[in-house]
Amino acid sequence: MVCPRSHHEAGPDVCPRQSESQCSCGGGPGAMEAPLQTEMVELVPNGKHLEGLLPVATPTAGGQRVEGPGRSCVEGEGFLPKSPSKEPHFTDFEGKTSFGMSVFNLSNAIMGSGILGLAYAMANTGIILFLFLLTAVALLSSYSIHLLLKSSGIVGIRAYEQLGYRAFGTPGKLAAALAITLQNIGAMSSYLYIIKSELPLVIQTFLNLEDRTSDWYTNGNYLVILVSVVVILPLALMRQLGYLGYSSGFSLSCMMFFLIAVIYKKFHVPCPLSPNVANMTGNVSLVEINKDEAGLQAKTEAWAAFCTPSYFTLNTQTAYTIPIMAFAFVCHPEVLPIYTELKDPSKRKMQRISNLSIAVMYVMYFLAALFGYLTFYDGVESELLHTYSKVDPFDVLILCVRVAVLTAVTLTVPIVLFPVRRALQQMLFPDREFSWLRHVLIAVGLLTCINLLVIFAPNILGIFGVIGATSAPCLIFIFPAIFYFRIIPTEKEPARSTPKILALCFAALGILLMIMSLSFIIMDWVSGTSRHGGSH
Repeated sequence: MVCPRSHHEAGPDVCPRQSESQCSCGGGPGAMEAPLQTEMVELVPNGKHLEGLLPVATPTAGGQRVEGPGRSCVEGEGFLPKSPSKEPHFTDFEGKTSFGMSVFNLSNAIMGSGILGLAYAMANTGIILFLFLLTAVALLSSYSIHLLLKSSGIVGIRAYEQLGYRAFGTPGKLAAALAITLQNIGAMSSYLYIIKSELPLVIQTFLNLEDRTSDWYTNGNYLVILVSVVVILPLALMRQLGYLGYSSGFSLSCMMFFLIAVIYKKFHVPCPLSPNVANMTGNVSLVEINKDEAGLQAKTEAWAAFCTPSYFTLNTQTAYTIPIMAFAFVCHPEVLPIYTELKDPSKRKMQRISNLSIAVMYVMYFLAALFGYLTFYDGVESELLHTYSKVDPFDVLILCVRVAVLTAVTLTVPIVLFPVRRALQQMLFPDREFSWLRHVLIAVGLLTCINLLVIFAPNILGIFGVIGATSAPCLIFIFPAIFYFRIIPTEKEPARSTPKILALCFAALGILLMIMSLSFIIMDWVSGTSRHGGSH
């Protein structure tokens, strides 16, 4: 019997090494039959054939790394073995995306509307606790990307879903695809929600209207559909992520302008605000002072207390803080597609891209949260820009900031849609070749569903809290850890080795985070004490 090969193999017969049995790769009478579960996969770095083959195997429940017998050739094309001299590459095309463009794309995937909710998170945790939590989440996100890249380096996987397949078979692939779909649909919903709430205000300010009219161009529902069709859909039809590098760079520039404006406004928005404005914007209303009974001294003390920052705070709204922050650092579904398209890819290079992207967004997140909080203190809303509109609806700088943020989140949607489309293809059409018709229909279907969700969503914080408390811990903590534990061979790292024990602890932390966040959010809803800062 001839040893199995991939369908495009061109090279001599090579025997896979087996720990329990041997095979002979000749066709002669003395040849032993090769085990069915062994698969040979050719390593094709950047489309150039090598002369040799290496075996690839997956772990089973008993700890042995074997391959399922009924695996299709299309599924196998995503799995590549580890070369003794080079990092694994991918078979579909030669990566051409530069280091800088990859940083832009990953940073754009990390950044999103989450930055608008971080000032509200700081108001409900305090500056010191917020800084500690933000630092912890950033470091843990970097570590989880390290686990993903190391797992992919063993078997050359090019997609998050296929790591799940490699670790747990079809259930693992479906679980990863479902988590990616829920997470990124929640992200895109939050981005489009910002368009729905902010674009009418921008148009209203441009037209110098005191009150919103009933015209279609000031109706957020019509505008979000228009932006989805005219701007987002054409970009979402791109076949490769690398093409979106320039739009990602422009998107990051817009958010830098937003950050500069937030810092500038800290020194130009007075504290306290006028009583009417302050009471409209507060998630914790200002102390109401009866002018007939309270004297000037009591009023001054109340304003001074309101304009004092808190360094450590715990309340029912603190339950939303960790999910919002975890949601803001989720970029894991985009890591492997960006790695696939990277020019001269290596694990070290992709880890540098990830660390740099996380570091840049960490600084932007903290500065935006700090100066946003120090501007409005406990009066900050769950969406920061909406708070500024209460101060002066016709402020030219805030109008420009709104336009910049709208541009940034609009250009982020195609980046986030890319992994969702791939996840749906892995679940529904795993054995099909690329089809432009299916490519277009999935994008149109996704945008249609998300627009319906955005039109009927009551509040952006609900999207952040629920999605962040469920799918984000899976993608950041649980899946990378358990995939790493199953994929890394026991010969290289025993089950009781320090890296694998740390990976299991990492997964346990994710489960604890999910349970804690969901419990607090449910209790908050049941008690009816949630105050999100006003409806949008």
